[in-house]
Amino acid sequence: MRKKELYTFVLEHLRGQWGETDTELNYTTPFELLVAVVLSAQCTDKRINQVTPRLFHDFPTPEALAATTPEVIYDYIKSVSYPNNKAKHLVGLSQMLVKDFGGEVPDTLETLTRLPGVGRKTANVIQAVAFGKAALAVDTHVFRVSHRLALVPGRCTTPLSVEKELRKHIPEEQWAPAHYLLLLHGRYTCTARSPKCTRCGLNAVCKSFAHSAFPPKTAQ
Repeated sequence: MRKKELYTFVLEHLRGQWGETDTELNYTTPFELLVAVVLSAQCTDKRINQVTPRLFHDFPTPEALAATTPEVIYDYIKSVSYPNNKAKHLVGLSQMLVKDFGGEVPDTLETLTRLPGVGRKTANVIQAVAFGKAALAVDTHVFRVSHRLALVPGRCTTPLSVEKELRKHIPEEQWAPAHYLLLLHGRYTCTARSPKCTRCGLNAVCKSFAHSAFPPKTAQ
């Protein structure tokens, strides 16, 4: 199967499975989305959605969060991964939003990545979800699925190189939806450990499955 055909087959299958996709994080404003995405690094969206209601209630704006301390925020987010660093990032990015951006979340990669705790992946999510821009975020799920399905070659060893390769083969208007299709496939089917290969509708075109990288297990 040629590369273009592979991309078409994979994305059409996932689109049929998941339909219209969006983040599973709960939010109501670009600022809440930014906070949630920063918190979600190496943590599940389910956990973040349990933490953010109280946090958003007490600190609904950059101004409110900028006026507190990491020690206070730690108490709200102590059940997520790396709470100390994330508490510092949240207070720091809020202070920068107030000081440099008038309390508004910026909408470009260059400005977003100036914020503490905001890397390229987070910035791409904010651009795509909050502002409807063409951006393709590569997290651990997208990175893993892209390699297992041979959407990208083995030489793509960094998230940025995977992002660039995916963008070459996916139409710009599909970048944001493709991110979530690949993410959901990695989160629920093509998992890091014990992927559900025998229940995957893509195993016919999956080189990892064909090469027995993940041999099927007897159903329990």
